[in-house]
Amino acid sequence: MAARSRSRPVGAALGTSFARSTSHSARASQLIPGGAHTYAKGADQYPEHAPLIIERGEGCRVWDLDGNEFIEYGMGLRAVTLGHAFGPVVEAVTRELGRGSNYSRPAAIELECAELLAEIIPGAEMVKFCKDGSHAVDSALKLARAHTGRDMIAACADHPFFSTSDWFIGSTEMPGGIPDWIRQHTLRFPYNDADALDALLRAWPGRIAAVILEAARTDEPAPGYLQQVQALCRKHGAVFVIDEMITGFRWHLAGAQGCYGITPDLSTFGKAMANGFSVSALVGRRELMELGGSDHERQRVFLMSTTHGGETHGLAAAIATMEFYRANPVIETLYARGRQLRDGVQGVIRARGLEDHFRLVGRDCGLLYATFDENRRPSQAYRTLFLQEMIDRGVLSPSFVVSYSHSEMDIDSTVAIVAEVLDVYARALREGIDRYLRGRPVKPALRDYS
Repeated sequence: MAARSRSRPVGAALGTSFARSTSHSARASQLIPGGAHTYAKGADQYPEHAPLIIERGEGCRVWDLDGNEFIEYGMGLRAVTLGHAFGPVVEAVTRELGRGSNYSRPAAIELECAELLAEIIPGAEMVKFCKDGSHAVDSALKLARAHTGRDMIAACADHPFFSTSDWFIGSTEMPGGIPDWIRQHTLRFPYNDADALDALLRAWPGRIAAVILEAARTDEPAPGYLQQVQALCRKHGAVFVIDEMITGFRWHLAGAQGCYGITPDLSTFGKAMANGFSVSALVGRRELMELGGSDHERQRVFLMSTTHGGETHGLAAAIATMEFYRANPVIETLYARGRQLRDGVQGVIRARGLEDHFRLVGRDCGLLYATFDENRRPSQAYRTLFLQEMIDRGVLSPSFVVSYSHSEMDIDSTVAIVAEVLDVYARALREGIDRYLRGRPVKPALRDYS
């Protein structure tokens, strides 16, 4: 059985030192652009007084270089759904590492993992593994372009991230280094508006190869919306792609598509699929997927041919994770802990009259929060204040996304800490945030200039 997080309240003392962490981060920023290998983990995403460098994790807790202990939410950008150093996953990886990790021919475990994933995802007629979500999404769009002979991509404008590649980043607030001709090939459409998508497809007849979106994010799909998107794709000859990097193995065992009863042409999974190990997957219809193989007479597609795509210990982690999901109430626990957290925090918000200034959004299994200033405008400064005060009390909460390792007591402790923090938040609204905020506000990860 997995090691669950210890059921006791925890909180760092106010004024916690981050001296070693700060020094390490400053050195890293001189060698690593942005100081981290993911923008969302960069120092500018957190208050100045924060645990910039994590040394280890166990269950739902992490320890920084200075030895400070925190309850963590978000759990590795939602990738660690079971918990850090989760027993069954670590054991499976350790066993596989003793057998080697990469060979000159495919390893037997590649088929084992593919068969298991195909059993779980109904539309997975074929499976290809890689190491990150961007590569999987890019490959889905490459297949769509090869299948349709078209060049344009329609991407949902309300979903903030699909890929690190030029086709997507060129459409964001951070397009540096991307030629205009590439940027012009990505079109954007609003979520939950089938008429707008229909108009876009009509405006570019015979040009749009694929329509890509997340099945859901903070807003639920309107009744029948996803089915309408699928019907429009079929009508206009576009490939329907759902990105399940966030929703997969969290909304439902079969992903959001299992929740909403929809089977896309192609879909991408990762993050929670291997509990933080680097494994992602592209799955979908054989007619499309086989273009990356050799059993057809059409022009071949170079499909995710990577040295480390079949790395055995990562696939062992994925198998152990998926098997644990099938044998234990993981999804049910994520919803239960998220509901407990939502109910507790919502009660704190109501008691302080902060409904217009601090809001919870999203599903219980993937809970987020939004911060607003005294004029009810979205505010990075108030997000920074909230993070700052939570960190001071031993909670690292870039979101309120829970894991299987969060206990009921962890949630209760967090709610009690949120109550203290929102007292500070309320005073800042009345007296001015400058009296309470230490240092500069956090910044959006995707922005044009520093």
